[in-house]
Amino acid sequence: MNNKMGYLVWTIGHFHVCGSKLFSGFRTAMRTCTLRISRHKSAIQSVNPRRFLLNVPSCGLEFSLRLLSQGIPVYCKGDATVQEQNATKTLLDEHVQPYSSALDPLEEDRSSVEEILIEKSERSLSQQFFDDLQKCTSPTDVLDLVSKSAASWKHCSNCFTTMWVLTKKLSEDQKRYERQLMIEHPAFMKLCQHLMQDSRSMWCDDLVYSLHAVLKLGIPQNTRLVQTLLRVCQERLNEFNDRSLSVVATTLSTMEPSSNVDALQAGLQLLVEQRIPKISNIFMLQSIMKCIGKDAPLSLKRKFENRILKELDHLTFLNAQHMFSALAAMNHCSIPILEACSNKTIENIHGIPFWQLIHILRSCRILRYHNVVLCSAVANYVTSAIYMWDTKQIVLFLSAFEGVHFRPVELMDIVAEKVTSHPESLNLKDILSILRVYSLLNHVPKRKNQEFRESLNAALNKYLTRISNVDLLKAVYSFCMLGYLPQAAISQLLQEDNLSDILTTGKKEQNEKMLHCVNVCLELDSPSSFPKPAAVFTKKPSSPLVSDFPEVREALLKLLGDERMFQQNIQLPHDYNIAFEIEMDADRKKVLPVTEAEDPADSPDVQRVAVLCAPVSAFCFGTRHPRGKLAMKIRHLKALGYHVVLVHYQEFKKLKEEEAIECLKGKIYSADALCFSDVNLQDNN
Repeated sequence: MNNKMGYLVWTIGHFHVCGSKLFSGFRTAMRTCTLRISRHKSAIQSVNPRRFLLNVPSCGLEFSLRLLSQGIPVYCKGDATVQEQNATKTLLDEHVQPYSSALDPLEEDRSSVEEILIEKSERSLSQQFFDDLQKCTSPTDVLDLVSKSAASWKHCSNCFTTMWVLTKKLSEDQKRYERQLMIEHPAFMKLCQHLMQDSRSMWCDDLVYSLHAVLKLGIPQNTRLVQTLLRVCQERLNEFNDRSLSVVATTLSTMEPSSNVDALQAGLQLLVEQRIPKISNIFMLQSIMKCIGKDAPLSLKRKFENRILKELDHLTFLNAQHMFSALAAMNHCSIPILEACSNKTIENIHGIPFWQLIHILRSCRILRYHNVVLCSAVANYVTSAIYMWDTKQIVLFLSAFEGVHFRPVELMDIVAEKVTSHPESLNLKDILSILRVYSLLNHVPKRKNQEFRESLNAALNKYLTRISNVDLLKAVYSFCMLGYLPQAAISQLLQEDNLSDILTTGKKEQNEKMLHCVNVCLELDSPSSFPKPAAVFTKKPSSPLVSDFPEVREALLKLLGDERMFQQNIQLPHDYNIAFEIEMDADRKKVLPVTEAEDPADSPDVQRVAVLCAPVSAFCFGTRHPRGKLAMKIRHLKALGYHVVLVHYQEFKKLKEEEAIECLKGKIYSADALCFSDVNLQDNN
């Protein structure tokens, strides 16, 4: 009995020693796999390295241990590669001894403890590196840390990302300074070389984040480092998970076209088209939509649209904000998506930051999406919180509203009062922007209209000594559209040298059109205030003939009864034209046949009526208020002796025949000068 008990104790001790050795071998194998083999693992299988920087990933090995008899080795089964199996088998063969070998339990336990201590030491060093990395306050601090330690591929990726995070909130001057110090640091080239060498063995997330950080740090796109990362991304594109695709898509959207960029973008487009049904994260879909761009085929755009439509019920407030810019990047106007996003935006308007509001308005302009409720909500919010915005922000809001042809009356009146009270607070850029917005939207404040224009003129005069000729032309052109002639600015513009410079600088055709408008305003608005312009100043482009307006023509025929009672497509001096011209008696009670009116311009008994048919783009969005060029034309036609009837053509086409006839009859025969609108109308109705 004693012999049996002794044998049992000896056997248990032997298994304990063997077990120690076996698991020690497995720890060594796992560490070897972690440090050398697992870096080839697909990012689709790996955990997110940005969340678990210190966690050792699984090598994908599933071991099954069986001790069959003495002298028979242990076998490994699972999904291990040949290299992993050989490494593990070698380690096991070194530690698993025959039954007859003499083993010292204390020595084996000491070996196991040493393995654990080594592993903990390596983890401690890695933890210490990342702790030190978080303490860095500049890119040079990161590079100093790299020069003191042996950076692995994981360290390399996080170093670049950390350097970018430390610089992205700096001013442009500070960024340039830090970038210069970074490039001149002796460890920077070492880090770049390390990144290129290890790029093919990095996790996919680390690869794409490294590419993103490198470009954000200002490293030129044509460098070997960037081109290498692009090539590796091409090779491993099929391994990318949704997050990696989103990051690389965001990165590509900021890069200039090149062979490698185009190739990666084409591959990304093909891969995304297959994965769209499986991508459930809306932010990732939006990032990829921005990368795909406006040149993507319509079929792919519609696949994105259908995928988003299925997720509308799960659309968050932030999703709605970014959806505008995502659709604008593809130049794809999806009314159902935009309507849903607009409703979310209106509900949470007070929680949207400044730049996001600007992006929403600019996206609406690109998409030609007109939602008067959305624009009104943004305008009301900006007006109610105007104390939060500085002058630059307010000017940007006004420019964004003008981009969608929306006239925020209350906001523009408040800004006009501020300009009138403190014109000295405006710089030249602010002056040019305000002039452009108010002239194109044809807005003059309800009160102190003359004071407002004079304040802008006084602010502009301070910059006449250093303003460029093209900017001077833009300022004078805007003033002229508002019906105001700035004396000093026009006198400087009329100088022959300045005119010659304007016609040879910038966009020549656009400059000629503005010069022509200024010339017309000088002749018609105040013909005696300025000398006759130089010949070069009077050059003008030819205007196209007025298009046919069959609905208006048919209504005039029904109203007047004969084609001889009106003329169509009349070309006037100063490059103006009108759709229809009617000649009436002085009291505008009787229409005269064209043949009976002789030289009506000089006859006090003849009143000429100009019927203008304007498209919807000629009016402020959501109103019947004429925009700048149309308002200037109406003003000049009146100066030429015309009674103006303005027809909102899109609305006129919707009227029934009887309604159309009554509309024209009431406006032609009444004392009211305009149909649907008045030039100086100030409300939004």
